[in-house]
Amino acid sequence: MAWCLPGVCVFRLILLMIAALVPGVAIAAPIPVKVVVLTMFEIGAETGDVAGEFQHWAERYPFTQQLNVPGIEHPVRVSKDGVVLVLAGMNARSRQSVTALALDPRFDTSKAYWLIAGIAGVDPSSGSIGSAAWARWVVDADAAHEMDDRETPPDWPWGIYSLNTRKPRLKGNAAGASNMAWKLDPGLVNWAYGLTRATPLADNPKLQAARANYTQAAARQPPGVYVGDAIGTARFWHGERRTAWARDWVKLWTDGDGQFAMSDCEDHQVMDALDLLGPSGRVDRRRVLVLRTASNYSTPPPGADPVFDFAPGGLDAGVEAAYRVGSPVVKALVAGWGDYADKIPQASP
Repeated sequence: MAWCLPGVCVFRLILLMIAALVPGVAIAAPIPVKVVVLTMFEIGAETGDVAGEFQHWAERYPFTQQLNVPGIEHPVRVSKDGVVLVLAGMNARSRQSVTALALDPRFDTSKAYWLIAGIAGVDPSSGSIGSAAWARWVVDADAAHEMDDRETPPDWPWGIYSLNTRKPRLKGNAAGASNMAWKLDPGLVNWAYGLTRATPLADNPKLQAARANYTQAAARQPPGVYVGDAIGTARFWHGERRTAWARDWVKLWTDGDGQFAMSDCEDHQVMDALDLLGPSGRVDRRRVLVLRTASNYSTPPPGADPVFDFAPGGLDAGVEAAYRVGSPVVKALVAGWGDYADKIPQASP
């Protein structure tokens, strides 16, 4: 086990002491990581078949090495220019994977930028399937009280409400469990958005047919890149009522500043892990970007079967958009490392 003092890993210190005392023992320097790309799932094989979140990155970015990391199910891929690709796993496994990578002494992640690049459900009032949203806020919706909606008092809008409160629409706290809402570095988010806002995204008859079923103007637009906030829960939820709750929950926890755009299962897990790792100096929590791409809508179209299903063509469009929009940011961070190692790129709102 490796215990970490502020900015110094005791395990690594021990290895350096051994190298100094024992002639002929060479300890490899840790890999200086510039960017960590976090994907959450894959379909079948890691390459060569139907693509999940991981596959386009593995096939298109020039990774040259695979390393097994204890605590991460799949080998991580490493490029010569300092990018690490992780198939982190869904839900709580993403938290475990982030922690395992940051504490592995073979990697120096102290200056790394962390890019979450994954699919999500989009609020049809916010965007359309195949679109990509850079989050300003990540909000946790797991740490909550929940009652069956059929058993709630008649004046409650729904049965999900904050810990340490007794009814919905009150902001409580989740001390010891979660910080609940994380505002990402505004200048970094704006920089990433400005770099990618004109990125052409895939459109096709399947997506067009799915969009046509919705009445909201945003849901009917062709795929595009925009800024919109993310809510995370371990459970998959769907429908008009839960979408209304998600909008309300994001506004509650961001004091009215956030606007729900994308629903996912991992962003809050990752943010909480990075928060806990930050004081050790192993990570810099300011260097986080969350890119969610829409594979489905968070509500069915009017009159449709209310049971959740992916929109036709949505999965393919979502994983494609994650690479098309995410990879220029990764490449720009690497190309500008002379500046970005010590100074986070910034752009005005």
